[in-house]
Amino acid sequence: MLTVEGLRSRYGRIEVLHGVDLQVDSGEIVCVVGANGAGKTTLLRCLSGVQPVSGGSITFRGEKLTTVPAYKRIQRGLAQSPEGRQIFTNLTVEENLRLGAYLFHDARVGKDMEDAFTMFPILRDKRNHVAGGLSGGQQQMLAMARALMGRPSCLLLDEPSMGLAPIIVSQIFEVVAGLKALGVTVLLVEQNAFGALKIADRGYVMETGQVTMSGRADDLIADPRIREAYLGI
Repeated sequence: MLTVEGLRSRYGRIEVLHGVDLQVDSGEIVCVVGANGAGKTTLLRCLSGVQPVSGGSITFRGEKLTTVPAYKRIQRGLAQSPEGRQIFTNLTVEENLRLGAYLFHDARVGKDMEDAFTMFPILRDKRNHVAGGLSGGQQQMLAMARALMGRPSCLLLDEPSMGLAPIIVSQIFEVVAGLKALGVTVLLVEQNAFGALKIADRGYVMETGQVTMSGRADDLIADPRIREAYLGI
């Protein structure tokens, strides 16, 4: 579904991605783990089109997306739930969700919203509340639900567990794992390596803008280098 080859990106003169290769097959959950500053978020920003690419290529469902504008990538079925949630804090929960569905004007939008409320019941209770008044976990649920309102075939999830209590993190990871059953392919970027690898099919390890390891998630969890560097074992 998604192939990244030799991807490079820079901020000014400083190159932060140094030829990243990555592949996500249809129906998979693939995670990218690594320390803060490894280039994980920049990678997702390049994929969604909000960060310029200085080299390499992005192919999504057989189409080159490297120079396609961000809004057209959403139309192609590639949506991102960004780091830091970035919800519209002055709008209600329902208004945020409707903005996620801005591409669509059909009767299915109502069903999509009901599906979002089924996935995150607390959002139904808060649908008329201003999003800025939600807890951190509720805001993360809203950010994910808003991205899903765009009916993506591939969802880019950037640090969904960041800053959340462990019980909320578990709930978020359960939802991500459940997306696979709904036919949504997921590329998950996480500092919580163990939580991400537990629900993923495959994983990539990034360090200083490069992929340094990749493989089946179970194999990465069992690898002594990963256990020492990222799992604290």
